[in-house]
Amino acid sequence: MEETRGMMEKIRHHDKLSIALNENCAIPLPGDVMEILVKPHRLSFYYFQYIVQGSATFIADLQQFTVGNGGLVFGLPNQVFTKLPYDKNMQQYALSFDESTLMLLPGTYPFLINPYNANTISFDTAAQQRVKNLLSGLFQLLHAPGKQKKSEVILAHLHAVLTEFNTAYFERYERKEVNTGTKLSKYIAFKLAVETNLSEQHDVQGIADRLALTSSTLYGIVKEFAGVSPKEWITNRLMLEAQRKLQYSKMSVKELAYELGFTDPRYFSRVFKKSTGKSVSAYLAELQDLSHN
Repeated sequence: MEETRGMMEKIRHHDKLSIALNENCAIPLPGDVMEILVKPHRLSFYYFQYIVQGSATFIADLQQFTVGNGGLVFGLPNQVFTKLPYDKNMQQYALSFDESTLMLLPGTYPFLINPYNANTISFDTAAQQRVKNLLSGLFQLLHAPGKQKKSEVILAHLHAVLTEFNTAYFERYERKEVNTGTKLSKYIAFKLAVETNLSEQHDVQGIADRLALTSSTLYGIVKEFAGVSPKEWITNRLMLEAQRKLQYSKMSVKELAYELGFTDPRYFSRVFKKSTGKSVSAYLAELQDLSHN
């Protein structure tokens, strides 16, 4: 698996902000960057591709999906992301920025926690035009000559773009019949608590205490949004990370178990088999077979 740490420094389009935006592949990328992007790579930044006209296929966290006209695909830091070959002549925008740029923005964008585990967003016709106009304007700002690249104006445009993305995400995926205001914020906080220290052996009661919830209330919230219990969600997330690492790096079962916070590799192996339906060795053998096809 290819790593993307330090990539933003190579592709950034502003001297102070770690942000890059390409319109219809107009800006050539360095050769070493392209070598990484055509292979499965672990994102170290936020990535968005908006398809104006055409279609493209992607894989994120081992799930493949295709996005067409007026659709958006996004990848988050630490996700393993693959952009399969597509027509470079299609109309599209590719936007990237990192945490340091996100911290400068005036708003919060809960969709970046991805509470519904989706990597695509669709827009109605009016929103499609707004998004296209905003991205076009941001592209012009970033690639304007000289001193016209004013950080505060660029951040204002990026804020507007992310607000459109955030609104459309929840319009598509939010369960309308549920009052999700407080519940959603608690679910996002739960996911963030797990993601921040993924290799910790998380105690559900401890997380509930930090979120000022009872364990039964946390159970109800996670069950409502994810369809599983908090313990199952944590286990599934760890097993997803295990599959990522097995697919894209060479590690022994013992090394993998310890890296994910398991003190007993045999217990890790049992959990992996229960979660995936395959032993680690069978999973690796299947990957080997696929690589030879």
